[in-house]
Amino acid sequence: MPGRMYQLKATIVGATPPVWRRLLVPEATTLLRLPQVLQAACGWWDGHLHKFKIGGVRYGTGDGEGWGPPPKSERRARLGAVTEAGTTFASVYDFGDHWQHRLVVETILAAVPGATHPACSAGRRACPPEDCGGVRGCADFPTAIGDASNPEHDSLLEWVGGAFDPGAFDPGDVADRRRLGRLAWQAPPSARTTTARAVGRRRGSVSPISRAPAPIAP
Repeated sequence: MPGRMYQLKATIVGATPPVWRRLLVPEATTLLRLPQVLQAACGWWDGHLHKFKIGGVRYGTGDGEGWGPPPKSERRARLGAVTEAGTTFASVYDFGDHWQHRLVVETILAAVPGATHPACSAGRRACPPEDCGGVRGCADFPTAIGDASNPEHDSLLEWVGGAFDPGAFDPGDVADRRRLGRLAWQAPPSARTTTARAVGRRRGSVSPISRAPAPIAP
C-alpha cells in the first residue's frame, strides 16, 4: 500500500522578494534524506552541513563548537513521526552562509499510485546560487551580474554558467535533476571542480557580495 505524502512549503528566510518551493515528500522520508530533496529543489549541491529544529528539538549535525547538547540523530527520525499537518519547523544549511528555510506541512495527502516522489510541484523565483554568502551576501548579486560595468560582472556571470534570472522558476528543472539519477547534490566531478575554483577566486577578493559571518539559529 502506498504511504502518505507530505506537502511542504519551504521558504528561504530573509529573501526579498520571497523565494519558496512546494514539495511532495513521502512520510517515511528521514531528516537525513530531506535536505537532499530540499537542496535539489533549490538547485544546490548539498555539500554543506545542515540541521533542523522541530518542536524545540534539534536534529542533524553539530556545529563543531561544542555549544549545548548535541542534536538528535536524523537517521531514524522520519517526517511522519516528528511532524503533522500544520507543523512549522526550521532548517539551516551551510553554517557559514546560514541558509535558513521555514518549512510548513501544508497538508497530508494520499499517495497517487505510479506517481514519482519526491517532487517539486510549485515555487517562486530562482534560489540564489550556493556559496554566494547567504541572504546578506547575495543581496547585490542580481545587480552585479546585470551591470556590465561592475568589476565582478564577468567573473560572477561565468560562475553561474553564463546567465541567471532571479525571477525564473521552472519545476521541470527540478524534475530533470531528479531523473538524472540521484538529485543535484551528486554533481559531475567537472562541475564540482569548476564551482570550487570559482568560489576560491571570489573568496580571495574583496566583493560586494562577500561572505559575512552569520549566527547559527538556536
